[in-house]
Order: sequence, then C-alpha cells, then structure tokens
Amino acid sequence: MEEEEGHRMASVGAPAIWGGSNRIVAVNVEGMTPPLDLPDSGRGQANQEDSHEQKPGWRKFLSFVGPGFLVSLAYLDPGNLETDLRAGANHGYQLLWVILIGLIFALIIQSLAANLGVSTGKHLSELCKAEYPPLVKYCLWFLAEVAVIAADIPEVIGTAFALNILFHIPVWAGVLFTGFSTLVLLGLQKYGIRKLEMLIATLVFIMAACFFGEMSYVKPPATKVMQGMFVPKLSGNSATGDAIALLGALVMPHNLFLHSALVLSRKVPRSVQGINDACRFFLLESGFALFVAFLINVAVVSVSGTVCSGDNLSSENAERCSDLTLNSAAFLLKNMLGRSSSTVYAIALLASGQSSTITGTYAGQYVMQGFLELKMKKWIRNLVTRCIAITPSLIVSTIGGSSGAGRLIIIASMILSFELPFALIPLLKFSSSATKMGPHKNSIYIIVISWILGVGLIGINIYYLSTGFVGWLINNSLPKVANAFIGIVVFPLMAIYLIAVIYLTFRKDTVVTFTDDPVKIAIAPDQLPYREDLADIPLPE
Repeated sequence: MEEEEGHRMASVGAPAIWGGSNRIVAVNVEGMTPPLDLPDSGRGQANQEDSHEQKPGWRKFLSFVGPGFLVSLAYLDPGNLETDLRAGANHGYQLLWVILIGLIFALIIQSLAANLGVSTGKHLSELCKAEYPPLVKYCLWFLAEVAVIAADIPEVIGTAFALNILFHIPVWAGVLFTGFSTLVLLGLQKYGIRKLEMLIATLVFIMAACFFGEMSYVKPPATKVMQGMFVPKLSGNSATGDAIALLGALVMPHNLFLHSALVLSRKVPRSVQGINDACRFFLLESGFALFVAFLINVAVVSVSGTVCSGDNLSSENAERCSDLTLNSAAFLLKNMLGRSSSTVYAIALLASGQSSTITGTYAGQYVMQGFLELKMKKWIRNLVTRCIAITPSLIVSTIGGSSGAGRLIIIASMILSFELPFALIPLLKFSSSATKMGPHKNSIYIIVISWILGVGLIGINIYYLSTGFVGWLINNSLPKVANAFIGIVVFPLMAIYLIAVIYLTFRKDTVVTFTDDPVKIAIAPDQLPYREDLADIPLPE
C-alpha cells in the first residue's frame, strides 16, 4: 500500500497536462488542440477539469449513470426469465443462493471491467488483441462472437413467445419475424436512445411489479426463501445443470467486453481524484442496477417455486410446471391479474427481449472492432449476427415447437457459462497486471476474491462437463460404435478446453500497454485519451 501511495504522490508532480494522474483514461475532449501542442491543450483541459470538479456530488454521479443500467438489461433478458422459472418450478427456493453468488460475482467483475476501461483507455477486446499471439487472438474472437450469438438466441425466442401470446403467431414465424426487429429498433434510436430506453425499462419494470405483486399474494415462506438464498444445496434431478444455467444467464461474457467499452464515452478528469471518483461512481451505479436485477430474479424464482409447489395446484398447472417455458408461464400471474395476465406478461416479455438487443448490438460491435479492427455498420453487423442466431432457433422451434425452443434457451445459457472463462480470465489478469494498469492494478483483496470466484465457476463448469458427458455415454441407447466415435471426438475437445483455460491462467503478460510518459502518450494516436470511435454512442451524459 505504501508503494502504491508513493506512485500516487509521485503522479501529483506530473506535468499539468496530465492532471496529476499516470492513468490513460477516456476523456471526451471537445475542440481538443493537436496533441503535440501541450501547453494550450493543458490549459484547456485544466479549465474543463475545474468545471467538472465544481459540480455538486450528485450531479457528478449522474454524469456517470448509464453504462451500468444498460449492462444490467442483460440480467433481465428472456434467458434469465426462462432459467429462473425452471429453477423455481423444479427446485423451489433451493437455487436462490446461485442467484445471490452470481449477482455478487457479476458486480465484482463488471466493476473490474469498468475500471479497466477507465484506467487504460482501451476496452477488453482491444487489450486481448494487443497481448495475445494471432492464433489465440482469433480463437478468443471466435468464442466472443459465439457468446454474443448465444446471448441473442434467448432474445429471439423470448420475443417470438411474446408475439405468439399476443397475436397467436406460430413460434417459428415469430422467430423469423424477430430476426429483423432489431433493425427497426436501431432505426428508432435516431429519435434519442434515452427515450427509447426509458420506454423499454418501464415495460420491463411492469413485469417486475407483476411478480412483486404476485409474491405479496402467494406469500412464499420467508424462512425457506432465506434458507435457499444463504444455504448452498444441490439435490434432485438436473439441479447441477439448472445451477450452471442460472450462472450462465447471470454472468455473461459479452457483458465484460461491453462494460469496459461503454465507460469510455464518459468525461473523466485526468487527475487521481477524478479517476478514483469515476471508478467509485461506476461501482455505485452498477451496484444499484444489479441489486434491482437481483430482486427481480429472486421474485421470479419465488413466485414460480411457490405456485408450482402449492397443495391446491390443478392438474393442468401441474403439467405446465413440469415443463415450464416462457410461453406457458403467464398462468403464474393469474392470481394477481386475472384474464389480463397473459397480455401484460407478453408485453413485458416483448420489452425484455427487445431491450436486450441493444446490449447485444453494442457488444458485438466492440468485439469485432477490438479484435479485428474491423468497423462495420451496426445494422449490417446486427443483421449478420441475427441471421446466425435465427438458424438454430428456427430449426428447433419448427421441429420441437415451444418446448424445444425453451430447451434451446437453457442450452444457450450453458454455452455462455462454459465460455465465460475465456473473457473472465483475461479481465482478471489485465486488471491485476502492472503492465496494463501500472500502479493502479487491483488490490490483493480484490485479486484473491475475484480469483476464488473465478476458479470456483470454472471448476463447476469442468465438473459438470465431464460428469454429465460420461453419464450420458453410460445411459444412452446408442450403439457402442456410435458411443465410441462420440467419445473419440468429444474427449479431446474437453482436454483442449482444459488446456486453454490453464494457458490463459498461467501465461505471463508480456505486452506493456501502460505508460506514464505524457510525451509518449501525445505522440502515439492510439494512446490518446479521446476515443473518437466511441464518440457517437448515444448514451446519457
């Protein structure tokens, strides 16, 4: 701590142009003079910083509000609702502890992603491109794109279910129609993203109000809810799989790329206090947004668990609970809303699916730009991603109907959980590395806590992957020749997965991206603290 304080004190004596900080941060400088004109640029920036520092505390905080709430939409998408409903119907309140750990873990890593962007001026995919050799870089890019597509599948299916409930459109037709809905959504953004987001958030919170109201009606036992939240337990069929699906739906890899990039659109004073304030404000904002998401997830699980375990459950509803999907969950709200429950639920589900497309669109843009330096128009990139996401959704919904589409959401959530290490490990390493963060790397306490949670999640994934596959090989009815062929293909892939995780974990960072030399920063365009490629993002300031 003394050494770090020494770095901070030393930075106070830095030239005025850098405001007493040796972090590379994203500052939205309007009318900035050429970078080599240090004295004039320094005076202009000093005036801007003084103006910023004079703002009252609450106004300074509001200027940073936005990225955390946009990121939190991913924790309220149809994938979360599907896994929450199934977890409650199949296991009651038993898996609430998974949601609690998942949201705590999400808060930690989302704040690390925000700090990484503020401290380096680059988002996670850009740092991965700079650090890793070409083969690793392209593999990480491919996995990140798959994660974006996997996150997009629940949005497609959830919106299709909503259209089915509202207009009785077949699920496969709803999937096809939903594939192009984001293009319309992006067209509406020209009228102001804040107005659009307020409308979407209002509709999503309508569903939250419905489930909170239903909780007050069905009155889930507080003792069992608290026990399920704080006593870890996995028992019963598919408990481990549902727990992993919950984690996959809560902690999404594409959100790490997204959050580290969104913070670069904010004005951050180039001073130690300004940067620390920004990190603290982003933490508070993310904490509040994720706390709201946590309450909504707990409400959905509790309502589903209470209704589906009730003594007076009808045979029809009991059958629905045994295979609960987004398309059949409206009956849970009948006690509160009566006949209008289906309509209100469908509108909220539609809002949930459509609002999540914004985060997916932005995340895919940053992944492609960061890894490949390929800038593609939002509507083209989103159209390509959506077409890819439509293919499995369309096939499964056509063959398996609503039930098959619901299972695909669970599979997509598990894919996200399995892919999380390939975004999480680089984030943990970069945010704890002096070559990336300099003296502003994570404290030893954050390093220990984040790595314990990360290793635990990775261990659960590997355990489930190995035991689940071996159990399936033993119990399936396929011919022995087919089982042998599957084993020959899959076991090497499992070994590659394990080797890749070990490689990312123990590989030493070699590329130095941190610098405290103001002349060097001014000369190198890619090190400038102004992100021109992020300036057009219509986020609230």
